[in-house]
Parts: sequence; C-alpha cells; structure tokens
Amino acid sequence: MHLTVEKIDDINITIRGTVPHRIIQEKISGLRAQAGDEIAADDKSFQREAEGQILHEFIERGMKEAKVTQDEMLGQPSFKTYEEQEDGLFLEVEISTRPAIDTNVAYMDIVPSYTKPTIDPKALDARLAEMAVQHAPFEKIEEERSVKNGDLVVIDFEGFLNGKALEGGSAEKYHLKVGSKTFIPGFEEQMVGLRTNEEKTLKITFPQDYQSKALAGQETEFRVKLHEIREQKSIALNDALAQRILGNEKATLDTLKAKMAEKILTQEFSNLYNETLKPQIIKGLLATFDFTLPNNVVEQEIDAKINERAQRMSQEEHARYKEDREKFNALRDTVRGEARDSVKAALIVDALAKKEGVDVSDQEVLSALEIQAMMTGQDPEELLEYYKANNLMTSAKVGLIENKLFHQWLEAKNRD
Repeated sequence: MHLTVEKIDDINITIRGTVPHRIIQEKISGLRAQAGDEIAADDKSFQREAEGQILHEFIERGMKEAKVTQDEMLGQPSFKTYEEQEDGLFLEVEISTRPAIDTNVAYMDIVPSYTKPTIDPKALDARLAEMAVQHAPFEKIEEERSVKNGDLVVIDFEGFLNGKALEGGSAEKYHLKVGSKTFIPGFEEQMVGLRTNEEKTLKITFPQDYQSKALAGQETEFRVKLHEIREQKSIALNDALAQRILGNEKATLDTLKAKMAEKILTQEFSNLYNETLKPQIIKGLLATFDFTLPNNVVEQEIDAKINERAQRMSQEEHARYKEDREKFNALRDTVRGEARDSVKAALIVDALAKKEGVDVSDQEVLSALEIQAMMTGQDPEELLEYYKANNLMTSAKVGLIENKLFHQWLEAKNRD
C-alpha cells in the first residue's frame, strides 16, 4: 500500500494512495478462512469487511506519516475519493487536527452592556386577571350570541374527502375550545360566528406535512352542528385562587404575584438573551478570533444543515436535488457560510470555557431536558430517549456550556 500525505494548511491534511487489488484479495481470503466453508463463496460481506479494514489501516498509516495522533484528530475523516481503478482502489481522505486558538485576547470587550428587565405592575395585574379566567370553569352562555375565540363549543362533526366519509373523522357532542389550535388549521377559525343549533360545512385543506400522507394537502369538507356554547368568566383574585393555582394551602395572593413576577422577568430576560445578547456575543467572538477551520468538521456541519432542510422538503423537491448533483452542490454552498460560523463559534466557546473552567455535569443536562419537556408538554423519559437515540446528548451539553459561559460574562458585565 503506497500513500502520500499533503498538508493543505496548518490543521488540514489530505492522504492519497492506491490499495492494490492483491491486498484486497488477500484480506478477503483471510476473512473467508476465518469464517470457514459454511458461508457462500460469493457473499459480498467479505468484500465490505475487507475494504473496511483497509480503510482503517489506510487512515492509520496516513496519520503516522503525517505525525498526527488520535488525540489530535478533530471530527471524523472525510472521504473525498473512493474509486476502483485498473491498478487498485484509489483513496483520498482528508483529516483535521484541532486548531490552536489564542485565548489571551481581550474577549470580554465584546460582551454587551444591558439593562435588566423590570416588571410593569399593570402588566402583572393583567396576567393575573388572565390567569383567573383560565382557571375559571366553563359555563353555558346566558344570552344568545355567536361563537367567539376562547369559547368552549359542543359540536357534532363529520369529515368527507371527495364525497366519502373520512375514517375516524367524526364525533358527536365533542367539546372543543375555539382558538386552542388543537384541530386542523382553519377548522376552529371557521367556527367563529356560528350560533347554537346552526349547521355549517367547513372547507378544510390539510397541511402538506400532515402525518397521514393520504390526507396531506387534500381539500376536505367537515359538516358541523353546534349544540352549545360555553364561556369562562373571571373569578376573584384572592388567596383561595393562589392556593389553587400553586397547590399550596398556605399560599397567598402576594405569593402568587411574586412567583408570577419572577416568571415574567425570567421570560423577558430569556427573550432579551436569545434575540439580542447571545447573537451579539457570538458575532463579537467571530470577529475577534482568527484561526484555520477544520474542513471535515465544516463539511459535516453542512451535511447536518442540509439534512435538516431535507426534512421540510416535499418528495418532488427532494427527488430533484437527488437527481441533479449540480443543484445539490449549489444548495450546500448556500449554507456553507452559516456552517463555518457555527463550527468556528463552537471551537471558540470550547476553548474559552476550558480556560475559565466552565463545565456542566451529566445531571445538569438531564435536569435541563426535564425542564424542556415540562415547558413543551412532552414526556421527560421519551425526550431523553430521543436525545440518546439521535446522538444529541453531546450537543445538548455543548449548548448548556455556551449559555453558562455567556451568562457568567453578562453577570460580570452587569456588575461593572
């Protein structure tokens, strides 16, 4: 096996070489001998396993030639060429090492100053009044009127596609809160204005990304009959309501106000951080630090962003990109700048977090996922399994370290 090593720059290296057919066949023969005669002679698994071993040895030899250790490697090797030629298998692999990042710069200068959010007493009172309505029971309307947003309606409905009844698309005396967005887009909106005992045919188009492919993008009709309208009326803001909401028999209205104020301030700072402060910090870091990026990690980040876009593509659009390589490469180029910035920012944050001793434990990651599940109404165990199954635990930890580091900077800036 002959190979050459070319240094593209200070951290990116290309390994090229040809593996003679003889070596591949020797590998296959060795694997057959180990397996015995019980496996068919034409089984392609030997070929795949042999080539896998050769690739591993090829990269190991290239790293040795380039004087690069496993600890110095960053990301996974990127295969540029894998081509069957007359004299053997031609391989071209790119590897990257971790860049040297000089952290002895005045990076705190890029941390923006900010004013902590304050609570508006009128806004707090309005939120409490809204909460009182939300916790009030629904009661049948006293005076005849039409449906409006926030009402609870009792309806019969039946769905039809091309004149045929939809399987599972009907119900009687169904309770639906108008404006809750629990039904298909357009259904609840068309309920507004309907009166008791009135019937109406709703024209509904299912979303293109609807889970049932048979209904995705389809125009349907729903025949609806309204039986009853119920509304919520505000209940008294007092200690009893506070105890009910907080689940604490010792709570008072002042306790509820304090917790609500804390929640509002936390949310307002979160919005300020995510929409303004964090983007400013990242922009400043990108402008302050300059170093060579690992090509293979950038390409892998581009792959991730393209895969994310592919999830939102229609089948037709997906097929067009699959058939047109030039079009696909042009799509990759549209996210290249964003991918480079993402990789660069992640490497900077990693270097600065290590310098300042900022880290998060596995328990902190689990706690953050539990909070996320609670806020989004998901099952904590299912969310955790999803993160594990999709190899997202590391990225979750990286995100927490970034936020912890940035919050530490912002607190220091605010003290100044």
